[in-house]
Amino acid sequence: MDQLLTGIHQFHTNVFQHERSFYTKLASGQHPSALFIGCSDSRVDPSIITQARLGELFVLRNAGNIIPCHGASNGGEPATIEYAVSALGVKDIIVCGHSGCGAIQAMLQPEKMAKLPLVRGWLNQAEATRQIVTENYSQYSGPALLEIAVREHVLVQIENLQTHPAVAVKLQRGDLTLHAWIYQMDTGEVLAYSTADGGFAALNHLAPHEASKRSVANHRKAKKPSSR
Repeated sequence: MDQLLTGIHQFHTNVFQHERSFYTKLASGQHPSALFIGCSDSRVDPSIITQARLGELFVLRNAGNIIPCHGASNGGEPATIEYAVSALGVKDIIVCGHSGCGAIQAMLQPEKMAKLPLVRGWLNQAEATRQIVTENYSQYSGPALLEIAVREHVLVQIENLQTHPAVAVKLQRGDLTLHAWIYQMDTGEVLAYSTADGGFAALNHLAPHEASKRSVANHRKAKKPSSR
């Protein structure tokens, strides 16, 4: 806590005071261009990964970057999605998983969550991912299986996202684009899925015009990634 309190003092003295006009402008309202849905993992920070400034991202984070289907949860996820799309008018929604995700590991081994009933109950929202991985990738185990599960999970969440009315309306109009990303913690790379080729590719290895095209085509079920 002492470190956090010191940080607050440093922010007000060294950052806020030097950029007061910027923060004053932010205080008048927000106009983010994208909704970033990510995991609560303390090692994954959307603003650092994307180098976005305050006000550029509307962020939704939970354990395992889970998006329940419309009507399946009374939590804050549906309301946050609706507000971002219908009230703030974001043009892009990014669902970002990450390598080594503890929530996905727990989803694959629910018996280890016996002493964490609330966590286990939340991860039941990822049952579709668990079944896909269990039935289609039984030949894999360990880190390889976890990598596959992380990728499959992000694509399932993209499909769940499309069940939300606010999202469906904007997709129908062509006013919204969906993106499936994976943050690789060991390399710093961000992998993006493309419906066009049915796979993930590192955005930092692509030219800007190629990177911008890597998205999930509207109104189409996402193809599953290779088992690499």
